Parts: sequence; C-alpha cells; structure tokens
Amino acid sequence: MFKKVSIFILIFMFCFSIFIGCSQTNNPASQDTKDQKEGLVMAIGGEPDDGFDPTTGWGRYGSPLFQSTLLKRDSDLHIINDLATNYSKSEDGLVWTFQLREDVRFSDGKPLTAKDVVYTYETAAKSNSVVDLSMMKSVEALDDYTVQFTLKHPQSTFVNIAVNMGIVPRHAHNQDYAQNPMGSGPYKFLQWDKGQQLMIEANPEYYGKKPYFKKITFLYLTEEAAFAAAKAGKVDVAAIVPALAKQEVKGMKLVSVASVDNRGIAFPSIKSGGKTSEGYPIGNDVTADLAIRKAINIALDRKALVDGVVLGHGSPAYTVCDQMPWWNPETVIKDGDIEGARKILSDAGWQELDGDGILDKDGRKAQFTLIYPSSDQTRQFLAIAVADMIKPLGIQIDVEGKSWDQIETLKLSNALLLGWGSHDPLEMYNLYHSKYKGKEWYNTSYYANVKVDDYMEKALAAVDEEEANDYWKKAQWDGRTGFSAKGDAPWAWLINMDHLYLVKEGLNVGKQRIQPHSHGWPILNNIEEWHWDE
Repeated sequence: MFKKVSIFILIFMFCFSIFIGCSQTNNPASQDTKDQKEGLVMAIGGEPDDGFDPTTGWGRYGSPLFQSTLLKRDSDLHIINDLATNYSKSEDGLVWTFQLREDVRFSDGKPLTAKDVVYTYETAAKSNSVVDLSMMKSVEALDDYTVQFTLKHPQSTFVNIAVNMGIVPRHAHNQDYAQNPMGSGPYKFLQWDKGQQLMIEANPEYYGKKPYFKKITFLYLTEEAAFAAAKAGKVDVAAIVPALAKQEVKGMKLVSVASVDNRGIAFPSIKSGGKTSEGYPIGNDVTADLAIRKAINIALDRKALVDGVVLGHGSPAYTVCDQMPWWNPETVIKDGDIEGARKILSDAGWQELDGDGILDKDGRKAQFTLIYPSSDQTRQFLAIAVADMIKPLGIQIDVEGKSWDQIETLKLSNALLLGWGSHDPLEMYNLYHSKYKGKEWYNTSYYANVKVDDYMEKALAAVDEEEANDYWKKAQWDGRTGFSAKGDAPWAWLINMDHLYLVKEGLNVGKQRIQPHSHGWPILNNIEEWHWDE
C-alpha cells in the first residue's frame, strides 16, 4: 500500500527554494536553463511504505523504474520483450524458457546474467510478501543468458509476473536494498528523503532508448498540495483530484488518462453467523439475498456517478476488468432501471409493511451499512450518492467512514467501497475464487460458485492466451451464470476513474496506456519517451 504524506505548502516552498538556491550557487547562470530542460520535478503520488525492492512487491502497479523486467507491455498493452529477446513455453505449459539480451549492465557496470534472474525469483518466492510465486517449482540458469522456469502446474498468468518482476543484482541485493535500490532500468537511485522527496538520475548503462531527462525529483505531496505547487510553477507534473481539474493553471495543461482503476461495492454474499479465527463476524443477512444485490446493480445510474462524483473524468464500471483483453462486454447492464429493480425485489418477497419507506422480508428490514475509508473523499462521495440513488427502492444504506484498521474487523460482515484494477487477470481469480474467501482483502464477499471456480481454473491452466481469455469471460457471464451483475452480483461496480495530471506546456509525455489502480506511478511506464517539444 502507498501512503500520502501531508506537507505544508510553506515548508515545501522553503525546502524547494533551498534546493534551487543550492543549484544556482554551484552552477553558472548559463547552466541553469540547461538543467531545467534536462530535469523534471513531479508530484504524482505517495511513496512506497516498503521501499523499492521488486522481490517484495515494488513495481506491481507501474514501472519499476530502477529495474528491468523480462517482458513489458507497450502503449496498447501488448506484451513485448525487455530483458528477454524471446521466450517459449512447453506444450503442457509447465516449462517457460527465456533468452536474455547479452548487452545489459547494472548501473554499477556489472553485467546482468541469468543468475541474477534466478536469484530474483528465488528471493521473491521466499519473501512471504504480496509477490505470489507459489506456482513456481524451480528456476535455473541453463547458461549465462538462458533462464528456465518449471511450474508446479500450468498458469497462463505467469507471463504477467515476467512483465512485473524487476530483476535485482545478486551481488548488491541486501537488507538495505529497498532503501537504496540499484538495477538496470532507465534511471538510477540518488537520494530518498522519506516523507519529502526522491531524487533519481538517468542510468548511463541503460541498454534501451536513453531518457531525455537526466534528473527527476519526486515530491511527496497530497494532491491538493501538488495542485498548489503547480499553480506556483514549482512542478512540471502534478497528479490532481477531479475537483481541481476545472481550474486553469497558467502554463500547464490537463492530461486525462483512462484507467481500469475502479471503485465498487463488495457485498457479503452469505448469511451472518460465522466468525473468523480472530472473532470478526462473517456474513450479512440482507446482502446475502441475491435480489438485493441484483436490484442495486440495475438501479444504479453509473453515468450520473461519473458526472457527479468525478466530474466526468471516468467511465461506468461493470466488472473489475473493463476494456482489458479478458473483459466480457456482455456484462454491461442497463443502468438506472428503478422499475426493474422494484420488480426483482417484489418477486423475491420484499414488501413495505410499516410505512417507513423500508422494505421488509421475513421480519428483516432491507437495511445495511456501507463502509468506506474515511481518508478517501471520492469514496465518501460515491457511498453517499449510491445510498441516495438506492433509497427510492426501499433499501436503506447507512454510510459510515472508518479507518483501515477498523475496516479490517468489519470487512466480512458489511458492504465495502473498495478499489481495484490491474493489467493481470489473476486479480479476478483472487477476488472471486472460493479458495480466497475472507483471505486478506480479496474475496471479502465470501462468494462461491463451483461453475465460476471451474472456468477460472481452466483459464489458469490454458496454454493459449486466447483460450484463457475465453474462460475468463465465461467466469464473468456464460449466458446463465457468472460473477458479474448479470449473474451472482457479489459486487456492484460503479466507476472507472481517469487519472488526472497537470503537465507543463511543451512537455510531451507520449502515448499513455490504460492505467491500473493508482498505487505506484503508472504514468512513468513510458518515461523514456518523454521530452520537451521543440
């Protein structure tokens, strides 16, 4: 998880003036213009709690920046080579073999070989972190530039691990690596002042297209503080919230990037009564009723949520993977169908009995709590808007903001407003497979469908990507069942959020691809393409 650190604007201005002052002291005036052209200052998000070590999760939601990966995705999300010159897999999908470039060096000048890849994956597998390599049986170097992975069972999504896993140097990977990373990526680490800034510079050993910008400084500011810094002309790129997007900032343009960074409501799909080993309650008797979940899904006006909450900077969401190659377009439903929703509820036995506007069934009110993280204003506004939209159905949604620690104890017995969105279909498996019921933040709905499980198992086991995508789509909706709103509806997906950036006029950030969830710095995936327009 990433945290956003608040910094008072005056402190920022003071520190920044000192930084600039030092630069001016040490360089002649004629050099200042050149430095400004070849350097960037950005405020594009929070800093990683755990540092910059890929073996414990750095780079999963954006470019690892300091490290290279075996494969990567282009601006159209096609998988292309990075460290690998080519790769192959056996007919049974168990053995993956990668041929490596022979011209790659780490920023300290030492060559990157197959042994570094082996070390990286073996270390990650033992890390007990968010990196899941449980499917890997072994990895070995067949020679200096050939790596072979053997899997315990076929897993089509293994290719996405090769896309995301930055390779670390076995000769320089130690307990301090996360705080002082080194790799073969386009940039190398200079300085990290925690809670304040990160400074990096172009890696002269980089084998790919040389970055235009020699130095980059990242300021850890809230989005509001980043906006203020942009207005003051102190940053070249600033990530901002939709509420600020309509305000013009002299010398800067608004860049809006589509994303699969979604927000949705996870409903407990089983009845109450159970408890976790820690004693936390499981299940909810109201949301366990399929009619409640389906009625909410079709009654929601997602376009109105996009327009009202994020001021048009987004799109309606119907699954966790809209627009991805494995998305099933048949999951799109008719929005704002209040009458259809009322019929679903009536047919299921929900009736208004007390004249209080809230439906009843079997002595139970159609009333439940929707929890959102109190630190997130966008989720707060979404939760309130959803409650207002659903109220005419006779369903009372009580909205409550909680800390993440509080949500931890309530997440299995209350509806939750959460966010996901990945370039890896494995996220579907984690959110909907029955084996992940109540595990961490994955299947908080306690959802289970044998047919859906089977489709997803077949998707993982598929050797061909097209075949895998077909099974992923069927898990969403096969015409009769699925985990989408047309099927079991354990979630009501609401919106996909555009990522908004103020970018200095003349700064070309290249073609941005559909971005994943906002952890990390996904805008930097094509940093080698950035330049000043002439």
